[in-house]
Amino acid sequence: MPKNLIFIYLTMISLPVFAQEIKDPRLEVVASFGKSQPIGVSVSSDNRVFVSFPRREPYTMGLSEIINGERKPYPDTDWNAKEGLSDHRFVNVQDIYVDTDDQLWVLDSKPSSAGSVFGKDGSEEIQHGQFKLVQIDLADNKVVRQYTFDDLDKAKSGLNDVRVDTDKKLAYLSDPGQAGVVVLDLNTGTTRLLLAESPFTKADPDVVLSYEGNNMRDSKGNPFRSNVNGIALTKDNSYFYFKPINTTKLYRIETAYLADTSLTEDELKTKVEDLGETAITHGLVADVKGNIYLTSSLDYSIKRYTPEGKIEIIVQDSRLIWPDSLGMGDDGYLYFSCAQVNRLPQWNDGKDKVSYPYEVYRVKVL
Repeated sequence: MPKNLIFIYLTMISLPVFAQEIKDPRLEVVASFGKSQPIGVSVSSDNRVFVSFPRREPYTMGLSEIINGERKPYPDTDWNAKEGLSDHRFVNVQDIYVDTDDQLWVLDSKPSSAGSVFGKDGSEEIQHGQFKLVQIDLADNKVVRQYTFDDLDKAKSGLNDVRVDTDKKLAYLSDPGQAGVVVLDLNTGTTRLLLAESPFTKADPDVVLSYEGNNMRDSKGNPFRSNVNGIALTKDNSYFYFKPINTTKLYRIETAYLADTSLTEDELKTKVEDLGETAITHGLVADVKGNIYLTSSLDYSIKRYTPEGKIEIIVQDSRLIWPDSLGMGDDGYLYFSCAQVNRLPQWNDGKDKVSYPYEVYRVKVL
């Protein structure tokens, strides 16, 4: 599609949805959180549901387990304390992921102002980000290890999502701040920045998000823009899927190439597969059949990219306002948060347009 038509297309596909309410009776509310904004969602092999919250008021906890529809601080109250040493508490939980060994990985990421996808929002200017990845064993609910990304450029980085390859002992993280993919060696704790500033990881400057008839811009007129953001790892650890928010293209690469330290950057770029047009997407997740689920905020839906390359709408509902992170349960349900980022005051001339309460939903997909 020509670039000068992208904006028109994105605007048009959102119009029918908010013009009339759409309700899907299959959509179930897992939990409600009042004014606390849920971001990360992940599900264990025995269908325990975990939800994370960024450090934004009203703040009560960074990580929770949902039990009987209620959130409980996880792994305990100490890790969710508002104050204390940063190596014993969560500072700003950005993403969570349960791997194939039932280890819960918590990405605690507070980017610098330069590394944040939201830019400076009137809060304190942050010169250097704080990052750690915390491994929790779900068998005993204990922290196993922390990774502190000592070799990361903390002035530029904005670590956003994480997926863990249990075969290769690697973690793959999207870094919109550096417009690349960070690969963390879980044995050594060292990182490599890959595909940085490439056509596959950079946001398309011509794509401006528009919701309910309004362009998503801050008080200075700057449009919302994010480089590589949503990522997914297939259950067999073979393929890594990724895309910026501000593009409709989906990409993937074999994880064997991400693990191969002998490849040059130019050689690595030739291994990336362009899977074609999909949607404006914030989160991705894979299921056991190799399907990739994509949040699709402009038309209030969740879509599925099949192994055959087909795109299917799984659920569409007016309550799906900026569907964000997803978790796939062994019960056949897809769990996901709705962050309503487009309705925050920062993008609406200081007005809070969020529809409370914030909620996490699920829908049967398998």
